[in-house]
Amino acid sequence: MAEIAFYAPMKPPDDAVPSGDRTMARALVSALTSSELGDVILISRLRSRDKHGEEAVQKAIEMAARAEIEKLSERNPPALWLTYHSYYKAPDLLGPALSRHWGIPYALIEATRASSRLKGPYARFAKAAEEACDAADLIFYLTDYDREALERDRTSNQKLVWLKPFLNRESLDAAPARPSHDMTRLLACAMFRPGDKLASYQVLASALAQVRTGSWTLTIVGDGAARAEVEALFSRFGERVTFLGALDQDGVNEQFRRCDALVWPGVGEAYGMVYLEAQAEACPVLAEDRPGVRDVVEGGGWLTPANDVPAYARAIESIISDADGRLRVGRQAREKVATDHLIANARATLTEALRPLITKEYH
Repeated sequence: MAEIAFYAPMKPPDDAVPSGDRTMARALVSALTSSELGDVILISRLRSRDKHGEEAVQKAIEMAARAEIEKLSERNPPALWLTYHSYYKAPDLLGPALSRHWGIPYALIEATRASSRLKGPYARFAKAAEEACDAADLIFYLTDYDREALERDRTSNQKLVWLKPFLNRESLDAAPARPSHDMTRLLACAMFRPGDKLASYQVLASALAQVRTGSWTLTIVGDGAARAEVEALFSRFGERVTFLGALDQDGVNEQFRRCDALVWPGVGEAYGMVYLEAQAEACPVLAEDRPGVRDVVEGGGWLTPANDVPAYARAIESIISDADGRLRVGRQAREKVATDHLIANARATLTEALRPLITKEYH
């Protein structure tokens, strides 16, 4: 049986620490394993991520990559090398060289190009990420925003395929009954991290301060290094806001079923698995209209202009005042996930695109 070498340079999918990237990596492995394309092996656990743009760190990672290439080159070649999420902070430093060495097809999933990073502290790694894209026979893109750059710089004979973000679920359970209560129960669900996550919490807190009705509560699921900052942002709302800490997926899903809407602006989100997870439970979502985010929210929630806090506040007011609208959009969201964003859809897309590569019919 054919062997597919799967590699995730940012975060190996078998790591126990939760993250959106690992969630998608695990879902990809599940889809590939059940596709009958071949045996899926995690070819390497080498992490290539440089968080802060330090040349010394990048050189050390490149040295480790050369040693890994030398070691792996002695094994029998797989039928295909498939890398998930190569980008300027965590480029695939293994796949291009080993695919050439073995003479096998090379494919990428959610690879991005960032020509603006070819100068500055990430120049070395941005160049490596570009070279990985150049080497690929096939690239799966997950958002239209990524497609634009990939299409612009696509090499000859390279194929681009749209793989919609998906949940690692074969089907959805029976639609949950939405609870009825006097207060509109809003929900936010994300780790407490400095940077984009904290920025989204700042937008949400600022918007809630402008909401003119008091008939709402907010439940926040998450934890992390910026906990004190997040708690301070919402302290003005007193008992309206409840912090539940970090929950496992079952606990998070229960909150999606209990609450009336997920309110998460989505600053810096590539697309946001949390939106799909909420929509699968018929919980409609409110996000800012940002590249990637709109790809998973349109048709299953509401979008407001990015960086427009008053517009986000007005949208929250509309959600609070329109219970029937919440239920209608929640049903639409669930139907959209069932049709486009479950593992069966992804399996079909992967199989159709990868089988010609594995059987040498692609070229």
